[in-house]
Amino acid sequence: MGEAPVRQDGAVTVSADYVGSFPVDDRCLDDQMKLLHTQLKSLRACDRRRPVSLKFSVKGVKMYDEDETTLLMAHALRRVSLSTARSSDAQFAFVSHNPGRADAQLYCHLYRARHSRAAQFLNLLLCRCFQLRYLEKHPEEAQEDAAAGGPLPRRNPSLLNHGFPLSVSALVSFRRAPFQGLLPGTTKNPQSSDELSAVRGEAFPTSSPSLVRKKAMRTKALRSGAYRSFTFTPLRQRSVQWHLRGSPGQHKEEGLVRRTRAHRLAETEEALAQAVWCCAGIATESSCSLLADDVLGSYLLCPHPKKPQCGSLIIRAPSGLITLLIENAGQGKFLLENHGTEFCSLAELIEHYTESRGEAACLLSCARVNHCYEWEEHAGGAPEKDQL
Repeated sequence: MGEAPVRQDGAVTVSADYVGSFPVDDRCLDDQMKLLHTQLKSLRACDRRRPVSLKFSVKGVKMYDEDETTLLMAHALRRVSLSTARSSDAQFAFVSHNPGRADAQLYCHLYRARHSRAAQFLNLLLCRCFQLRYLEKHPEEAQEDAAAGGPLPRRNPSLLNHGFPLSVSALVSFRRAPFQGLLPGTTKNPQSSDELSAVRGEAFPTSSPSLVRKKAMRTKALRSGAYRSFTFTPLRQRSVQWHLRGSPGQHKEEGLVRRTRAHRLAETEEALAQAVWCCAGIATESSCSLLADDVLGSYLLCPHPKKPQCGSLIIRAPSGLITLLIENAGQGKFLLENHGTEFCSLAELIEHYTESRGEAACLLSCARVNHCYEWEEHAGGAPEKDQL
């Protein structure tokens, strides 16, 4: 499973066996991932399979029959919430809303690949589609030509990791125009920076989910299409606002859009893995912000801001983001700082800490969240079938 042909439209088609789908409970992200992998493990011996062809693109995922003549299923990418794989059992799966079903119900679609690397490849394809879609929607967060470094951004925690189910997170997250600090129709400005900090600190209330819903509906602050992504946070909102304020002009914005559209799905497994691990094309600060809202054990490879000859492995741990220094041990080998285990490649390092926790705070995870996920079926204003 070294490579897959990329079509002229940027799509990639790969064969697999479709096992089936099952409903997924609505709960916070980390709890959902634990339950999901337990269910996948219980289905590893399932004999019911159907050979299919999966077509991946930044628009979505289509499932055809083995001959690619009959369309069996189609999911707009904005309706796919996450992708994962269990390479030990050659399983690949993604969670999404089924077209025409109730918005509140999520389903996991499970596939069996020919071998473990094929399952990893399928997962990498969908994860890269998530990243490319994010670049299309947010060209202002594209990586500049020069290497971007710097300290990790300070941010507020996401509702996803505070025990809130996904539906509640979607309800209280916004992806509208940049927040200016006041709701429409208000004129009073905060009196000091301390008050601003206090307001930001209350962005994630400790109220119960039902109270959050009732308060939002009672104040009528939410309107149709106002809540779409359950991973949007105040930091990313302020980041977008900063980019809009500091934009030097029309020419630079057009350049960002052109550079973003140039990214395509990589043809080889190695190039695809490198693109996903590094969030290729997305600025480091934005990548770190996205990582903080991703699944437990998700990670990012990037240059070290103060040691150009070294790399950084940033992991979303239970306590937040942690950074581990990757040193070059010479003769093409790598190791984590202050630890003696050497690896012949970064892929070998990643594989080791995916299977064994070792010095890391938790096992690395190949699963990734779609940060352009939308809870409402027609929130974008067009039917789902028209967007595939």
